[in-house]
Amino acid sequence: MLKGIPRCINPDLLKALADMGHGDQIVIADDFYPAVSMAKSGITINADGIGAAEMVDAVLQLMPLDVDYVEHPVMIMDMMDHLKGKMERPKVWDDFIAAVKRNEPKGEKCVGFIDRFDFYEKGKTAFVTVSTGERQPYGCIILQKGVM
Repeated sequence: MLKGIPRCINPDLLKALADMGHGDQIVIADDFYPAVSMAKSGITINADGIGAAEMVDAVLQLMPLDVDYVEHPVMIMDMMDHLKGKMERPKVWDDFIAAVKRNEPKGEKCVGFIDRFDFYEKGKTAFVTVSTGERQPYGCIILQKGVM
C-alpha cells in the first residue's frame, strides 16, 4: 500500500503514469469512446464506475502538465458544430477545468479544445487510454505529460 495515491488510480495506471515520459499523452475517455480500437499505440486501462473529471483530478495530482513546451497540454474533445446551440455545454467540461485549476498554477490558460475527429487521430498515438464510466457526452480529454 502507498500513501497519497488517489483511490481511483489502480496499479496498472500508476505504472503507466510512471512509465510515461515528457511529451507522452494520456487519454481519459468517457464511456462512449472506442478506447480499444483507438488505442493503436498504447495501453488501455478500464476504470468503470469512475467519472472522467474525477480521474483527471487524480492523474493531475501525480503528473505534471507540459505547460512550458506547448500552449495547451490539456485538450478537451469539442462538440461537433452541428450540435452547438442544440445541446447544452457539457458540465463535465467545467469539471475538467476545475480539476486543472486545482492542480496546475497556470489553470485554465493551458486548456484547449480539439475537434472530435482530430481527437480520435491524436488518441491513436497516446501512451495510455483510460476508459472511465463517464456518461456525459464529450467527456473525453487528452493530457500531455511535462517535466518537474
